[in-house]
Amino acid sequence: MFTQTAAAGFGRRLLAGPRIARLANLLTGPHGVDRYTELVEPTWTRRDARARVVAVRRQTPRSVTLTLEPNDAFAGFRAGQHINLSVEINGRRRIRCYSPASAEGASHIELTIGRHDGGLVSSYLYDHAYAGMVLGLDSVGGDFVLPDPSTGPLPECILFVSGGSGITPVLSMLRTLRAQAFTGQIGFVHYARSAEEACYRDELERICTAMPDVRVLHGYTRDTRGTDLSGRFGPEHLEAALPGSPPESVYVCGPTALVTAVEGHCAGVRSESFVPPAFTATATGGTVTFAESGVAVTDDGQPLLAQAEAAGLTPQSGCRMGICHSCTRTKTRGAVRNLITGAVSGTDNEDIQICVTAPVGDVDINL
Repeated sequence: MFTQTAAAGFGRRLLAGPRIARLANLLTGPHGVDRYTELVEPTWTRRDARARVVAVRRQTPRSVTLTLEPNDAFAGFRAGQHINLSVEINGRRRIRCYSPASAEGASHIELTIGRHDGGLVSSYLYDHAYAGMVLGLDSVGGDFVLPDPSTGPLPECILFVSGGSGITPVLSMLRTLRAQAFTGQIGFVHYARSAEEACYRDELERICTAMPDVRVLHGYTRDTRGTDLSGRFGPEHLEAALPGSPPESVYVCGPTALVTAVEGHCAGVRSESFVPPAFTATATGGTVTFAESGVAVTDDGQPLLAQAEAAGLTPQSGCRMGICHSCTRTKTRGAVRNLITGAVSGTDNEDIQICVTAPVGDVDINL
């Protein structure tokens, strides 16, 4: 019997040979072989990175964990980086950033996605993800990563701090260090609302058993039963995680308040926070012209993405917080303010992220 596994192997061999692929693209022009092979199997593409969901589990009441098998077009990631994941919802392609929890170089990608109130993609995947589902892996990015061991020694004492679903990039780092037989000291502090909502508790306990120099502590902020730590991050939590050993490197991912607290008590902090920037809408009364659509609106102070959507346009976007870059467009004229940095730029023909950029006067956008 010609099973799905055998078919997949045949498809990969067909697409792997560069000469065969060039011939196939010539014979199947103008669309190329990908447009035909994906009709048989959506992941049989040489150019588009995609992944099939091979397992789904809900390890907490507010998260879903997906195990993905990527196709050969996916080039991999470094521990701590994020992937721009795309999924079709009601006929529209949506993109969001998620950091894998799997170790760098693993054959499968593990994503644990926290369900957020009002979150379109997180709620959809929590409710509807299934084994066999195909998702897009649009790009990989981010510099929230461990030092490259090929360029020098790793720090001997590392502190990882995470809150909620922010555990995934630092867990990826921990799993990677374990695979590399790291022998230094590691403190790992994870905050959740309760023990029930703390992801990966059992695995972290097993890692502590396998790596004696790893110390894991949990802090529960609402239901404190079983907590290792009281209150919010501070000097006491730092000392509990790494008694008498100031960390050489600190990695924190979670809510803004957690990141700020860690930065206030530790040196050498690398941080990441998947939280939309807070800003005050300030309307300038200028005209925003979406040139390609022939639409012009009066600036209401909102980010350009929000103003475009309010005008009935549907630009591609993803994280809506300046991380994934999927909403990047060219500003041909006018000045804009970056809502994350506050910087104002009036350079013509520059690329901007319209989800975190607001007009300063009249602005023309290629959209």
